[in-house]
Amino acid sequence: MVNTALARRSSPMSLRVIFGVLLGLLVLSFTLGTGAPAAHAATSDVCVADAETGCFTGTIKGVGAGVKLTIDGNGLNVPAETDKDGKWNAAVTVAGLYTITLDEKTLPEGVTLKGDAVQERDITLGFVKATIFSVDGATGDGADNGPSQAEIAAEGFNWDRLAQQIVSGLRLGLLLALASIGLSLIYGTTGLSSFSHAEQVTLGGLLGYTFANVLGLNIFLTIVIVVILTGATGYIQDAVIWKPLRKKGLSLTQMIIVTIGLALALQYTFQMFYGASTVRILMKNPETFTIGPVTLTFESLWAMGLSVIVLILVGLFLLKTRTGRATRAVSDNPSLAAASGIDVDRIIRLVWVIATALAGLSGVMLGLVLNGINWQTGMQLLLLMFAAVTLGGLGTAFGALIGSLIIGMTVELANFVVPGDFKYATALLLLIVILLVRPQGIFGRKERIG
Repeated sequence: MVNTALARRSSPMSLRVIFGVLLGLLVLSFTLGTGAPAAHAATSDVCVADAETGCFTGTIKGVGAGVKLTIDGNGLNVPAETDKDGKWNAAVTVAGLYTITLDEKTLPEGVTLKGDAVQERDITLGFVKATIFSVDGATGDGADNGPSQAEIAAEGFNWDRLAQQIVSGLRLGLLLALASIGLSLIYGTTGLSSFSHAEQVTLGGLLGYTFANVLGLNIFLTIVIVVILTGATGYIQDAVIWKPLRKKGLSLTQMIIVTIGLALALQYTFQMFYGASTVRILMKNPETFTIGPVTLTFESLWAMGLSVIVLILVGLFLLKTRTGRATRAVSDNPSLAAASGIDVDRIIRLVWVIATALAGLSGVMLGLVLNGINWQTGMQLLLLMFAAVTLGGLGTAFGALIGSLIIGMTVELANFVVPGDFKYATALLLLIVILLVRPQGIFGRKERIG
């Protein structure tokens, strides 16, 4: 049901104009992104381990700056170099076995290497792996080159590591919530489980890379532009695809298949324009700060703060505004909401705009605080998003928030007990266990099942 005024605003001519303008902007962004150099893993001043990054580190005391190392494996070749204190670090984005090679030709005169110049180390993303090379003849202080307490602690469980993982889990949960709340609202108002929603996260990240790195715009202006563009794609999707399909009476199963096809089409479109490499939304090497045992980049701090602010605003919108209450009414019972005079089609259109805008914002934040964005990012996050929505209760925005925080924390804390990307499976295992006890999810209602 669409009122007359809305029908006039959504006329085919106006939709074609809006679609043409936005399509032009997106094509321009993709074209610019095509010619931009792809980012590869590289040594930075400070490597911070997180869900997408593992850190090799070490100290060759007494040798000073300029000793070169190479970390090779899993399709990556990452250079590293010691600083004035003999410290070095390198970031990798793929878990697995790596070969660390020290270039003996770069050692200072009179310094010789004890042991092999080549070592192998296995690393899990989210962890720091210490690699020790011992030398003879170094003249600096503490030239015994034994592993430091920090390096030893980085390899196993300790309370400092626990604090770091908890904060990382909170960060992942907040960024996941930005995308999951929109997915939950779409399900609540339409009954549709949108498998293409995760690609809005990828789109947000890639557009952020284009505007911030390629065009050189301020990162905050970039965020505003990306949120507007991704929100507009939600408007276009509902106007061009979902509303016509609803009017034709397609079943939810058929529409879910359409979302899967749309997701695949978007993935390969991203790959065509941006390639298969990971791109990073970084204007400079990240600076870090430390509070007690926890080390974070400043980008992570303000990304978490911005996420909290946006989530609070979404909550206030749903609870305090007339449109927000109408949205919750449609989510609870669309037929009853329509009978009470609520324009259901207008609310659904608004939900699509909000949902895709939040997903785009999440993509920019993920591209900033993790190790970048590639064409598969959305697909990798999709199951975590569905797990968060299902865990919190299908169709409930606040349930999606709590579910996202639980999933984010579970993924990060799983690093202590499981290797590599298997930590993501622990989140799905937790989902199964909770649903066996409470099938409707934490905030869901029994009538939502099935």
